Amino acid sequence: MQTTETISALRNEINLWRQQGLKIAFVPTMGNLHQGHIALVEKAKMLADKVVASIFVNPMQFGANEDIGSYPRTMAADQEKLKAAGCDLLFTPTPAIIYPKGLDKQSYVEVPNVSDGYCGESRPGHFRGVATVVCKLFNIVQPNIACFGLKDYQQVQVIQTMVEDLSMPIEIIAVETVREASGLALSSRNNYLTPEEKQTAPALSQNIQWLAKAIQSDSDFIGLAKQAASYIDNAGMKTDYIHICHARTLQPASEDDKELVILAAAHCGKARLIDNLQVTLT
Repeated sequence: MQTTETISALRNEINLWRQQGLKIAFVPTMGNLHQGHIALVEKAKMLADKVVASIFVNPMQFGANEDIGSYPRTMAADQEKLKAAGCDLLFTPTPAIIYPKGLDKQSYVEVPNVSDGYCGESRPGHFRGVATVVCKLFNIVQPNIACFGLKDYQQVQVIQTMVEDLSMPIEIIAVETVREASGLALSSRNNYLTPEEKQTAPALSQNIQWLAKAIQSDSDFIGLAKQAASYIDNAGMKTDYIHICHARTLQPASEDDKELVILAAAHCGKARLIDNLQVTLT
C-alpha cells in the first residue's frame, strides 16, 4: 500500500490506473479505524480493481462546542489495518492541503432538506462540512464508486443527494452497519465509553428494534417514538432525538409510507452515539 499526502502524487498514481482501464473505489474516513471502516474497504475491494482510502480529520464538520483536538488519531495502526484489508493507496492530506485559503475563505457545498433536522439540527453546519470535504475528495480522486457506512444514515442520504444533484459520475455504495455482539454499532465514539457505559449503550439499538416492531401494528409514530425515548432515558442515557422518517426524503413518516427509517441519537457519558434501522411496513 502506498501512502501520500499530496494531491499531485495521488493523481499521478490514479491516472496510471485509469490508463489501464482499471475501476477505482474510494473510502473516505477520519481515521481511528475499526472493523466498520474495514468492512467498507473490503466491500470496495470486491467491486473495483483498485481501492483508495483517505484519512482526514475534517475541521469544517466540527462545531463550536466540539473539540477537534481530542479526536483520536491512530495513523500507524490505521495504515496496518488498511494494508491488511487490501487498500492500494492511502491519501493523508493536511488541512492546509484541503483548505489552502483557510475555512473562512473556502467555497462550500450545501445540500438542502436532507441536511436539515436530526444530526443537522444537533450539529449546525456539520453536513455542510461533510458535503464540502466529500465533494472535494471526489474531485481529487474521481472514483467510479465510493463506499459509506449506513450507521451514518443521514450522511449517506446527504452524499447520495449531492451526487445526484451535481451529476457526479460516481456510484454510492451503502454498506450495512457493523455491530458488537451486544448490538452496539461500531463507532470511534465508543472509545469514550467507560466499562459501565458500555453496558448501558446497547439500550439505543435495543429500543430502536422495539420501535421497529411496534410500528408494524401501530401508526402513532410520534407517540411510539416518545415512548422509545423514555425507555432510552430510563436505561441511563440521554436521548438527543428519535424519529420515524421516510427512508429517502427523511421527512417525518406518514401513515401511507411503507419504506421507513428510524433515526436516533443519544448521549452516554461523554459519547454521543447515533444509530438507525430501516423498516418496511407490511
